[in-house]
Parts: sequence; structure tokens; C-alpha cells
Amino acid sequence: MKNIVDSSGWLAYFADRENAQHFAAPLSNHESLIVPVITIYEVFKVALREVGEKKALQITAAMQRGTVIDLTATRALSASRLALQYKLPMADSIILATASEFDAVIWTQDVHFQDITGVKFFPQK
Repeated sequence: MKNIVDSSGWLAYFADRENAQHFAAPLSNHESLIVPVITIYEVFKVALREVGEKKALQITAAMQRGTVIDLTATRALSASRLALQYKLPMADSIILATASEFDAVIWTQDVHFQDITGVKFFPQK
């Protein structure tokens, strides 16, 4: 089984927030971890703002232990269809398109994914 942890899960894990434990298992299994490049963008942007460039670069280096998946034209078209179908923001639709392509489970605390099949959703308290 392949896994994708969305940006909210990565950020919770690295900041040791209350849901961090839910993301530990998929993040520690690098062989099955799929990392859409959009999650690197989102996590780096937040980490850069909150903890500085040195730590942000360390975080993104850790993310790249999984298999990084670039955005291709085909994935972008698929993401656009999914965005309209599920009323998703761009990044979330790219993550969902990538998960669909690789038959991966999405691990998240993002409410946009809450009712989508194949998602492990952990609500923030």
C-alpha cells in the first residue's frame, strides 16, 4: 500500500502537534511514501515563515526520503477534473490526483478531504 501525507499532516508531525502520532507510521515507511511536489512547496513555505530557512530546508530534505512525484500535464488535467468534482483547492486536487494515480491512501487533517474515499482523516481538535 502506498501512502501520501498531505501538508497538514507533515506540519503536524514536524511541529509535534496533537495529531502528530497519526502520521508517524506512514512517514516512517519511506518505501511506500509518495510525496507530491506540491506538498514540499506548501510545507517549505510554512516552515520558512515559522522556523526559518535552515530548519525549513532540513524538513524538506526529510520529505524527499519518500518518492517525490512531479506535477505533469496529465496530472494537472486529472487534478482539474477532481477539483471541480469535489470542490477542492488546487493543491488538494493535485494531491488527490496523485493518490488516485498511485493507488495511495491520503493521510490528512484537512477537512477538504473528509468525505473522500481512500482518505484517513484525523480532525483537528
